Amino acid sequence: MQNKRIIYRNADGTVSVIIPADCGLTIEEIAAKDTPTGFPYRVIDASDVPTDRSWRNEWTVDVADLTDGIGA
Repeated sequence: MQNKRIIYRNADGTVSVIIPADCGLTIEEIAAKDTPTGFPYRVIDASDVPTDRSWRNEWTVDVADLTDGIGA
């Protein structure tokens, strides 16, 4: 699970990245639990997250690409 991240788009258009902890839950259970209710999310490889955080507020994601589930 260390090589996975959960992403979703906030209401203001910014992107949030959840780094899941090894807590005995599956990545899908963590995503459903930790993504805000009603927000679509996607599980991606950690290597797909930009490492340069200086432009973090400029990161974008198309809602149509957030197809793995919806926050519970």
